[in-house]
Amino acid sequence: MIQIYHNPRCGKSRNCLAQVTEKESDVSIIKYLETPPTEQEIKTILQKLNFQPIQLVRVKESIWVNSYKNKSLTDEEIIQALVAHPILIERPILVKGDKAIIGRIPEEVAQFLLR
Repeated sequence: MIQIYHNPRCGKSRNCLAQVTEKESDVSIIKYLETPPTEQEIKTILQKLNFQPIQLVRVKESIWVNSYKNKSLTDEEIIQALVAHPILIERPILVKGDKAIIGRIPEEVAQFLLR
């Protein structure tokens, strides 16, 4: 099964979802703005992405710019910001087994689906 952390208002996320559902029948769509991931879920996603917390942040998002930019934050504080403001989470995220990717590039999504 493939999980997709999806924002229906995002064109890249919609395109990724269309690409995934064209190839896969077992897809779990998580509208993460409606059902935000918990701290533990974010930590699990980070591990599967092999990312540091800052790599999952949409650093141009106004909440980040106005509240967090130029502050010295620990990884834990960044995770707490993601929990408090899920709009900051980079999207879409595809999860399959113990691996995950940010599904913004169609060619990378295609390769990920073949694994």
